[in-house]
Amino acid sequence: MERRESLGEFFLRAPAIGPALALVVAVVVFSLSTSTFLELDNLSLVVEQSLVVGTLALGQTLIILTAGIDLSNAAAMVLATLLMAKLLVGGVPGGLALILGVLVTAALGLVTGSLVTRVKLPPFIVTLGLFTMLTAAAKLVADGQAVPIAPGSLLAWLGTRRYLFGGIPVTYGMTLALVMYLVLWYALTRTAWGKHVYAVGNAPEAARLSGIKVNRTIVSVYLVAGLIFGIAAWQALGRVPNADPNAYQLGNLDSITAVVLGGTSLFGGRGSVFGTMMGALIVTVLRSGLTQLGVDSLYQDVATGALVIAAVAVDRLARRQK
Repeated sequence: MERRESLGEFFLRAPAIGPALALVVAVVVFSLSTSTFLELDNLSLVVEQSLVVGTLALGQTLIILTAGIDLSNAAAMVLATLLMAKLLVGGVPGGLALILGVLVTAALGLVTGSLVTRVKLPPFIVTLGLFTMLTAAAKLVADGQAVPIAPGSLLAWLGTRRYLFGGIPVTYGMTLALVMYLVLWYALTRTAWGKHVYAVGNAPEAARLSGIKVNRTIVSVYLVAGLIFGIAAWQALGRVPNADPNAYQLGNLDSITAVVLGGTSLFGGRGSVFGTMMGALIVTVLRSGLTQLGVDSLYQDVATGALVIAAVAVDRLARRQK
């Protein structure tokens, strides 16, 4: 007799289903309780507000899939925005400034991955140390002042708004984010590299015995994540054309929140990029809806924290049920 699949096994097999349902519920609730939530301009603003954290969360997803974590991603992104802006103001072409900024975050990812694999340091400790160092470095580079950039420059281009079908506001940043999610989804689900990432997160020793180069896979994950964090810096400058050393101070925690709410397990080996997309949108929808309802931002943080705890608890229960 064929055994029926349990609810826990279903959510383990399709981790993006739960976040998608939660997002739909949140949208329905705020649509019924406010008069402005479903307006096109508001929905476009919600998506736009989720772009930076959503891009950070995309790189964070890769790292958490290998049972790691990155507390320095937002600090690396902020440092990259300052380097790009300083180079642009100093006369460097926008394209070259962008490439150099992305290369810096990629190099930081390579260093992090090497310390985790070669020196065998815990990812939490490595990235916590880098977070402190990069935060200080950003303030040193900025010399205590924000660096504005010209709104028409390449670095601010992702914030350019266009209207689809005559009325739906869309920015180039939204398009780029969607393309990145699709590319990474394909890489994780349709390539050998993606299968290796999941295998290393599930059981690194078993992956090693099956012939997977575990250290090389982990380093590649941190390197790709570093590239993504550099693109997040471009997204941030498109969102606000001003490089501020004090911006996104909680960006690392927001990215982890989006990943966890998206159904990716903190214990590695399970999750999806589309779940992360849902998670980033859930956070933004929740804050936008509660703001329109007049709820204090402190209570919004309490609600977000409770959601994170609930998401981790559901993951643990699902794994036990399996």
